[in-house]
Amino acid sequence: MPRHARGFDVDAAYEHLARCDRRLGAWMKRLGPLPAEPRWRKSFDPVDALARAILFQQLSGKAAATIVGRVEAAIGSTRLHHDTLGRVDDAALRACGVSGNKALALRDLAARESRGEIPDLRRMSTMHQDEIVAALVPVRGIGRWTVEMMLMFRLGRPDVLPVDDLASARARRRSTGRRRCPRRRSWPSAARSGGRTGPTPACTCGGSPTSPPKRRRRSTARRTDRPQRRSDIRSRASSWRTWWW
Repeated sequence: MPRHARGFDVDAAYEHLARCDRRLGAWMKRLGPLPAEPRWRKSFDPVDALARAILFQQLSGKAAATIVGRVEAAIGSTRLHHDTLGRVDDAALRACGVSGNKALALRDLAARESRGEIPDLRRMSTMHQDEIVAALVPVRGIGRWTVEMMLMFRLGRPDVLPVDDLASARARRRSTGRRRCPRRRSWPSAARSGGRTGPTPACTCGGSPTSPPKRRRRSTARRTDRPQRRSDIRSRASSWRTWWW
């Protein structure tokens, strides 16, 4: 059974993307090469990460970190698993600031882990990304987007196209010169179904290779979604990579 390594050659991926799609390559030059994600080589606990993803949903990073700290103090452990979460009842979780829906999601995650339904890191290394998505999205509070972020930034899978991600939609709009974010049905059919789109799925976003975008007349309307400096672009890319992982 083939095993999937965590991470890939980012320099080769950069060169391949720039060569396949000149329009995308023009934007990539503005951003510059990005280093390999260091978390690809760090230890990773999928169950703990999913539990923290649930707790971080719809909250600012500071507020979510405070709640996570309270939960860790209540269960007496920094590992959020079925055995540690089982040390407290729902009332204790609510006292930590966990909402009722999130408490139910944590209980569902813990129950599925106890039944062996959540694959561990070793098992994930032998699974196709679609199989990982199918195994985790039934968990209450876990959607496809959450799993795709895990696939990209922790498992280092190179062939992931998060069509439901707002940042990806905006990136595609800007790279293709569109005025609005593309709708989900306008993405490649293979990406919508979660199928393989090749080693560099971003190439499929802009269609056939085209020349770099021409300079257009500046709009008088304020464009709050356009970074004005390269440092702003890098900051957005960095914030996209660092969330609850």
